[in-house]
Formats: sequence, structure tokens, C-alpha cells
Amino acid sequence: MAELFGFEIRKKGQTTKQEDENLQTFAPKQEDDGALVVASGGAYGTYVDLEGAARTEAELVTKYRDMLQHPEVDAAVDDIVNEAIVIEKGTKSVEIDLGEVKLSANIKKMITEEFDTILDLLKFNTQSYDLFKLWYVDGRIYFHAVIDESDPRAGIKELRNIDPRKMRKVREVKKKKDPTSKADITKTQNEYFIYNDKGFAALNNSLSQTAGATGLKIAKDSIIHCTSGLMDTNSTLVLSYLHKAIKPLNQLRALEDAVVIYRISRAPERRIFYIDVGNLPKMKAEQYLRDMMVRHKNKLVYDSATGEIRDDRKFMTMLEDYWLPRREGNRGTEITTLPAGQNLGEMQDVEYFQKKLYRSLIVPETRLSDENNFNLGNNGEISRDEIKFSKFVDRLRTRFNQLFIKALEKQCVLKGIMTTDEWKEVSTAITFQYARDNYYAEQKNNTILQGRANLLLQMQPTIGKYYSNIWVRKNILMQTEEDIAEMDQQIAEEQSVEQFQPADEQASGPPGGGTPFGGGSSDQNPSEQT
Repeated sequence: MAELFGFEIRKKGQTTKQEDENLQTFAPKQEDDGALVVASGGAYGTYVDLEGAARTEAELVTKYRDMLQHPEVDAAVDDIVNEAIVIEKGTKSVEIDLGEVKLSANIKKMITEEFDTILDLLKFNTQSYDLFKLWYVDGRIYFHAVIDESDPRAGIKELRNIDPRKMRKVREVKKKKDPTSKADITKTQNEYFIYNDKGFAALNNSLSQTAGATGLKIAKDSIIHCTSGLMDTNSTLVLSYLHKAIKPLNQLRALEDAVVIYRISRAPERRIFYIDVGNLPKMKAEQYLRDMMVRHKNKLVYDSATGEIRDDRKFMTMLEDYWLPRREGNRGTEITTLPAGQNLGEMQDVEYFQKKLYRSLIVPETRLSDENNFNLGNNGEISRDEIKFSKFVDRLRTRFNQLFIKALEKQCVLKGIMTTDEWKEVSTAITFQYARDNYYAEQKNNTILQGRANLLLQMQPTIGKYYSNIWVRKNILMQTEEDIAEMDQQIAEEQSVEQFQPADEQASGPPGGGTPFGGGSSDQNPSEQT
């Protein structure tokens, strides 16, 4: 393999990133990273045609960003990002949870410290909203992990964001025939990224010939990227979450333009002049009609700049009066009025496509209406759309966690905390806890706890007779084994404290008649309590 820009994490003695040769399967591995799959080897090296796939992907990213300029789309994206990223004073936006990871306490502490370092490198405390919004709109996000090559064990020094229109992942595969079944076995030979400073959308045919001609080849481990996981029907292009809103947005734009054009063209009332031309020839009748138009089209115009009144001649337009010749007959010259358009205040069509756009973005339609006021009380009811929206936000967070997982993996491997194989064993158990809105989170927890307590009181006569205490604690109070052990320990400690407390103190409470948590009665001053 040719030397690539950046760094690569390898095992000792390993030369290429090859899959285990002992794993044989006829089905190629399905990836959702949008890498361009090419056949490696050949007499003339590897041929990579980026004119089609990379250019289309770069144009898609540009289209997604253009969609964000529409007010309805921007409002919907803001609602989604505000729900996903909550910034509260004194709390972190996201924290790592290693409770299910089977590692020593010392290793967990080191991983937690490195995660805080990753957040600092991402500037997540100040730019979390922008990073999540950029990933959601583009459908992908790339970072260059910059290290000190003279001291790799110092870890990542900088995470620099890269425009996704300038980056593309390439995966080289090799196919060979299985001697027994004669089936094609696909193996991944190499993976790397290609960076083009001008962007793939600006490539022309002369530049897109080989991988080396289209940009800089970068080692796989030097780039940290996270995609939306949405693929097109051919599983070749990564799509954004905004992709399904392209059609509703275009329909809404077309309808809004049509409404504006219709209202401008049909709003004014216009007069129709039927001019009697008698038996005049065609040429003289047209000349007579034009003379009548000029005679009646003189208008007095007020010039606001100079304060003068001018007599201007205006030409005939479609928004003004109609002049029609009429031959002699029962009626002569006549002036009638063409009424303006009706139902100009109807907006049902526009509102329908606005709701359709919000449905395509999985944002509740109720958030579109200005009549829905903010309610700080406990309504007791949550709409089904809000529940679906909450679950959708949780799925977004789970997918965005891949950015933290990949960055943390490289940091731990570079610093020697864990090897790549060890990380693969524990990475699936790592979870992340995002900050949520404090009020609504508290309301939800209180409602759940109240329901469990009420059910526990109703079942109290049957506990010990039909249901065991362990069953009630696991299925009603939803306590885990760790929670049960912790609660038993705390109860035992509290009971031991009560046993050693004198009986008179247990009856009267703390000295001074105060509460068990300290402090005297309200009618005593601090000096008397002392």
C-alpha cells in the first residue's frame, strides 16, 4: 500500500487492514458510511471514478443547505436540535456512562477523563448546537484528528472540521472464487479517504480519472466521521434527514409563488371599455381605439421626491383597463367593470403543504401553529406526535454517539489505555447520557414514581402472601440487582444509627426541637440555639 497522509493504527507486523481470511461468506458486508467501493489491483492500478458518486453527494449537501434557508425548514430543524441538545447552567450537555462496561475502576476513570478531553477538542460545551445541526442537515460530518507524529502517545491534539463536499471515503475490495462452491468471496483490501480542496462538485471530466488525480489520499484512522445511516435505494449515497422533505418543500414553494402571482394579477378591479367604431375600416378603427386610450390614460402623478404633480402617459398593461372595439348594433359605447378575484384570503392549500412538510421532518404539526401557547403546568396528557418526536430525537442521539465512540477509540488506543481489540469488546456497552429539559424530566420522573407508589400501596396486603418482596421490588419499583443491594445497605446503615441513638432523643428529636436535618425551631435565634 502506498504511503498515505496522516496516521494509521496497526498491530505489530501488520501491513494492511485485511479481514480475517478464515471468515468466508458469499454476502458482502453492508456498510452505511457511503464509501465508494472499487476493485483493487489490475494492470494500471486502482481506477476510481468520482465524477458520478462524489459529485452527486456534494451536490446533495449543497441542496440540503439551501433547504435550510426556507423559514419552515429552519424552524423545524431548530425544534429538533433544541430537543436533542439541551444546555442548562451547571450541567453538561452529554456525559459518558460506563456502568455496564466490565472494566476496572481505574480504566473507567481514565476513559471518562479522555472523553472530557474529546469534548474539549470538539468545543462541545460551546458549539454543541452547531455541530449537531451541521450533522443533521448535511447527513455526515468529518473531522481530521491531528496528532504529533513524533509523540503519538500524547493523543489527539486537535479535531479540525472538514467540509463534507471535499471528502469521500473509498473502500477497495477484492473478489476471488471459492474453489468448492465457485461463489465470489468479497474481501476488503484497503480503506482510505480522498480529499479535494476545491470540492468534488467543482470537478470536471479532465480531473476525475484516477484516485491520485482527484485529491489527497488520507489514511482511514486520521479521519473521524459520522453519517446519518440513511442510504439511497442503491445503498451508494448517504442521505440527510432532510432528504424526504425535498418534494414537500418544492411543492410548498410552488404553491406560495402561485398564490402570490394570483393575488397580484387578480386583486385589482379593472374597467372594460367597449368603444363603438361604427363602420370604420379595420385600420382606422384600431387608430381610433388607440386615440381613445391615450385620451383617457392621462394621469396626474405625485412625485414624492420633488413635491410636484406631473401629467404622465402610461402604457397599457394586463393589470389595467381593457379596451375593446365594438361595431354598431343594439349597443354603442359602454364601460363595465371586471370584478377582482374571489377567495383571495383562502390559505388552506398553503397550510396543508406546511403541515406535510412538518410531517416529513417528523416534527409535530401543533408546533407550527402560533395559537399553541407554552404551558408550564402539568397537563397530564401528551399527544402521540410528541411521543413519536421524542423517540425520533433519541434515535438521532444514538446515531450521533458514533462520533464520540470513534474519537474516543482513537484517543484511548493512541494513549495506550486499551488496544483496538479490547475496545471492540467494550464499545457496545458504552452509553451516553444527554441533558434533558429539567422541568419536563422532573415532571416525568415524579409521575412515574407516583404511579409506582400508588400501585405499591394497593398491593401491600398481598405482599408476603401472594407476591414476594423481591418480585415487587423488581417488577413494581423496577429496581435492578445493584439498586436492591444499594438500598439494603442504606437501610441497614440507617437502622444501625437508630439503634445507637438514645430513646429520649428518638422521641424528642434533635436538641432544640429542630428537624432531623438540623436547625432549631423558628422562634429561636442562633445565639439561643448555641
